[in-house]
Amino acid sequence: MVVSATGGLRQPGRVSGEPQCPSRLILEHVTSRWGVLVLAALLERSHRFSELRREVGGVSEKMLAQTLRTLERDGFVHRDAKPVIPPRVDYSLTPLGVRAAEQVVALACWIESQVDTVEAARTAYDETRAWLLYTSYSA
Repeated sequence: MVVSATGGLRQPGRVSGEPQCPSRLILEHVTSRWGVLVLAALLERSHRFSELRREVGGVSEKMLAQTLRTLERDGFVHRDAKPVIPPRVDYSLTPLGVRAAEQVVALACWIESQVDTVEAARTAYDETRAWLLYTSYSA
């Protein structure tokens, strides 16, 4: 057991519901739209900025730079700037980043395997909601 910010006990492995909980912010960084894709791409190999931008696809330079800086600050990404002309910067995962990326990729693979189930649930939900709205207006 771990003592939470409010002094209560919580189980290890559980994310605290406290708004100021440090794990919440880290979870937000790792599972953000671009964080997941950057971690997955870097799990395969190190990349230069432009390679990473192409690999991730759809991310702006500003958002990629911000995501990389955040993941670097959190200890997940290593930035290796080589003193050459033109400048060369490579990004790779730290050992902590590899472990985080493996978890995120496992979740992404599981989600991908469940797309049909989720879409069926959405269809059923939408049909039920449409029926409920129809019957409430026609009553």
